[in-house]
Amino acid sequence: MITMENYLGKISISEEYLTALIAHTVSRCFGVADLNSAEKKHGLMLLFKKADLKRRKFLKLSVEDDKLSVVLHISVLFGTNIAAITDSLANKIRYTVEDKTGLKVSKISVYVDGVIE
Repeated sequence: MITMENYLGKISISEEYLTALIAHTVSRCFGVADLNSAEKKHGLMLLFKKADLKRRKFLKLSVEDDKLSVVLHISVLFGTNIAAITDSLANKIRYTVEDKTGLKVSKISVYVDGVIE
């Protein structure tokens, strides 16, 4: 649970909501092929058996000084401009999270772990 205070009082936002919001934003971004696991043990598990999206932790969220930090792992489509995709994705995530929740986003790190044809 992420809690912040403003003039209205305390506001709590669940990590599940933020994860779903970011996943929806990522799925609508051109050039993103897949969400990859951010944890090594989940990445190895995916090699041996398929795990569903709920078990895969494709992003890490942390809060410092009432600002959200996001670390995201993705695969991109072959032939697309990786720098353009990561910049666009970071901007879309920042805008969506700040617009829908009121949380300020301090940092978004997008890691490209693979290219899919």
